[in-house]
Amino acid sequence: MSTNDQPAVVLVHGAFAESASWNGVIRRLGGRGLRSVAAANPLRDLEGDAAYVRDVITGIGGPVVLVGHSYGGLVISRAAAGNPAVRSLVYVAAFAPEPGEDAFQLSAKFEGSTLGGTLVTYPVSSGGNEFRIDDDKYHRQFCADLPAEEAALMAATQRPVTERALTDEVAADGAAWRDLPSWFVFGELDRNIPAEAHRFMAERASSRGTLEIAGASHAVGASQPDAVAACVLEAAGQPRD
Repeated sequence: MSTNDQPAVVLVHGAFAESASWNGVIRRLGGRGLRSVAAANPLRDLEGDAAYVRDVITGIGGPVVLVGHSYGGLVISRAAAGNPAVRSLVYVAAFAPEPGEDAFQLSAKFEGSTLGGTLVTYPVSSGGNEFRIDDDKYHRQFCADLPAEEAALMAATQRPVTERALTDEVAADGAAWRDLPSWFVFGELDRNIPAEAHRFMAERASSRGTLEIAGASHAVGASQPDAVAACVLEAAGQPRD
């Protein structure tokens, strides 16, 4: 397969992260000749966030593999629905929702999430509340398998998310994994979304490839970029090494 035949990769971060959280994955994909774009997910509401990602896809002007982390999984599921440019989906410690489900519902479907106790909540001028993870709790909650210095930087640059985004239910046509090949990679010690929930969603989606990484945290894209990049490469049509 030539470089011109390969899809671009659009990476969509979730709540409490930002675009640079994909840097390690992007570096490895570039080494294999794949173009990557890390979209700046607004984290305001599901329909608006998905519309923005669709605009990013349109701007690329060719086929893409969509990759989502955490809440970004809901966004790529919605953005890819009915979009002929999207070839495949990769869920990186991410939600793969059915219509009618939201992030809060899925994270509570199985026991084990400790996210609620780490959140700082405050009102926003547009209405409703916004959440961020308390800086002192960020390392253990979000990225326990990263060095403390890197975790502190991630805490300082985290993108807060609105309560609306996390409670917006997926529309009837918003589960693109039903029609597109999907891959799943997640950490065994994910404290935001329990590993059991990831296993459930991967099985429900008839995952083409599921990788559970022993000892890995929710921030698996930052802590395990080799494994995540391998899944993306497979979704893009390149064989594993």
